Amino acid sequence: MAAYTFFTHPMSRGQIARWALHETGVDYEQVIVDWANKPAALMAANPMGKVPTVIHHSETGDRVITECAAICAYLAEANPEAELLPSDAELADYLRWMFFAAGPVEQAILGKSMGWDVPKEREGMVGFGSFDRTLGTLRDHFAGSDFVCGERFTMADVYVGSQVDWGLTFGSIPPEPELVAYADRIQARPHYKAAKGIDNDLIEEMRK
Repeated sequence: MAAYTFFTHPMSRGQIARWALHETGVDYEQVIVDWANKPAALMAANPMGKVPTVIHHSETGDRVITECAAICAYLAEANPEAELLPSDAELADYLRWMFFAAGPVEQAILGKSMGWDVPKEREGMVGFGSFDRTLGTLRDHFAGSDFVCGERFTMADVYVGSQVDWGLTFGSIPPEPELVAYADRIQARPHYKAAKGIDNDLIEEMRK
């Protein structure tokens, strides 16, 4: 049995988890989920029926991990030999920007795509304040840093980078030069290319 079971669909956030799996170099078995007939094993592991869902078949028992940011963080912790964890000096940026992407960035993009305009006087009531402020904050970080934690790639870049990559591809994030340059850096990684190639091939096969 592979160390990890990976429930996914190529046209989903499963692409983030696949990239994380490849960066850590772990052995995994993929289960492609049919939206109309979700496998019982997925529903037992995650009653939400969402992908990605990862099961780590550890020496002490099965561990279920859901939510992309959590999957990324778990894989880095469980596989320290991959050297994707932050140093003590990098820890603050690692946590700050991973959770910023999972919270304000995702909320801001979702709100904009749904056409939800937050009144100026109510911006303090929502976690992201405004779309422009959130994306401007992210842009400004990469104006002075090649990666989330400075000059070194960490697992935080898998999650934050996926958000930026996805947003630029589908137009939900404006093509600010700093964000485009960051996306170019992460797209150059061999594990990004390998994982993306698998999902692209699966998508092509489904379209036949």
